[in-house]
Amino acid sequence: MITIKEAVSKKEIKQFVTFPFSLYKDSKYWVPPIISEEIKIFNKNTNPVLQNADAQLFLAYKNNTIVGRVAAIINWTEIGPKGSNKVRFGWMDMIDDIEVTKALLDTVESIGKANNLNYMEGPIGFSNLDKVGVLTYGYDEIGTMVSWYNHPYYVEHLNQLNFKVEKEYLEHKHQFSDIEIENSNLLEKVIKERYNLKALNFTSTKDLMPYADKMFDLFNESYASLSSFVAITDIQKAFLKKKFLNFINPEYIKFVVNEADELIAFGVVMPSFAEALQKTKGKLFPFGFLHILKAKNSKKINFYLIGIHPEYQKKGVHSILFSAFHKTFKEKGILECRRTPELANNLAVQKLWRNFNPVLIKKRCTYRKDL
Repeated sequence: MITIKEAVSKKEIKQFVTFPFSLYKDSKYWVPPIISEEIKIFNKNTNPVLQNADAQLFLAYKNNTIVGRVAAIINWTEIGPKGSNKVRFGWMDMIDDIEVTKALLDTVESIGKANNLNYMEGPIGFSNLDKVGVLTYGYDEIGTMVSWYNHPYYVEHLNQLNFKVEKEYLEHKHQFSDIEIENSNLLEKVIKERYNLKALNFTSTKDLMPYADKMFDLFNESYASLSSFVAITDIQKAFLKKKFLNFINPEYIKFVVNEADELIAFGVVMPSFAEALQKTKGKLFPFGFLHILKAKNSKKINFYLIGIHPEYQKKGVHSILFSAFHKTFKEKGILECRRTPELANNLAVQKLWRNFNPVLIKKRCTYRKDL
C-alpha cells in the first residue's frame, strides 16, 4: 500500500530534499544539489518567490520506506492575468513503480482541482529561472547544476498515466575550437557603429552590481513572450543578486549598452560545477566548498542566460556578446561550451549558434494533464 504524506517538519523537508541521493547513488550523470541550499528554496524566510506562490511537498511511502516525492506549486502571479490557470509540479522523483507515480500526481491533481485550476504541468519550478522538464534523451550525459536528471522510466510512467507533452527543450554543446568567431567580429563592428553600442566587461562583482537591477528588468522584457513566463519581482531581484551574482565570475557576465548608457543586452555564463557538486555529495563542509571554489576555474562553461531588448532583437546585437565572451574564453583556455535548456520552438535563439557546430546532447519535456 502506498501512503502520501505532506512534508512539513524540518526532518521531513530534509528527507524530501535528500531522497534522490539514494535513488541516484550509483549514477555517473546525476548532479546533486547542495542540501542546505535546496532546503532554503522551500522556506518563505529565505525564498521570496514564496510570497507570491504556494508550494506543498509530498513524500510517498511504501512499507514505511520513502519511495517518491513531488512538489505541488501554485504561482499566483500567473493565475488569472496570464490565463494559464495551472498547478505546477516539480521535484518529482520516484522508484520504478507506476502506482507510486500515480499516487504522487493524483495528489497534485487534487490540489489543482481544489483551487479551480484548469490543468497541471511539470516538472517545472516556480519560474523560468528554475529547473525544467523530464529528460527524454541524453541519459548518458552528465547533468548541470541548473537542470534535473532522471531515469528513463519517468517518461514511461507519464505516458501510461495519459499525460501529454506540453513543451520540449533542447540542450547542445560545442567545442571552443569549433567556434567560428570571424563573422561575429565583423558584424560586431558594424552593429556597434550603426546603433552606437558598446560592450561592458567586468573584473569585479562590485562594478557590475549597479547594472544588476537593469539586467533583471531586461530579463522580464526580453522573456515576456515565452510560455510559462513569470516576471521577477523587486524582492526577488535582491535575493538573486545575493545568491547568484556574488557567486558567478564577474568576467562571465557581459552587458551591452547604448549611447544613453541604457542596458539593451546581457549574457550570463557559469563555469561547469557538475563534477564539483558530485564530489561534495550535497555538503559544503568540511571540504565541499573547496571543490566548488576549484570549479570556478573549470575549462567547461554553461551559457545560462542571454537577453536582448525587444527593440534590438534580430539586429545582430548578439555578435557583440559573442565576441566579448570569445575573448574571455580564449584567455581562460575554455575547451567546451554548453547551453542550458532552450525551448525547441525558439528558433531565433538556435539560429544564433548555427556557426558553432552545436551537438544535440539532451532533450527534455514538460507534461500536461487537463483537470
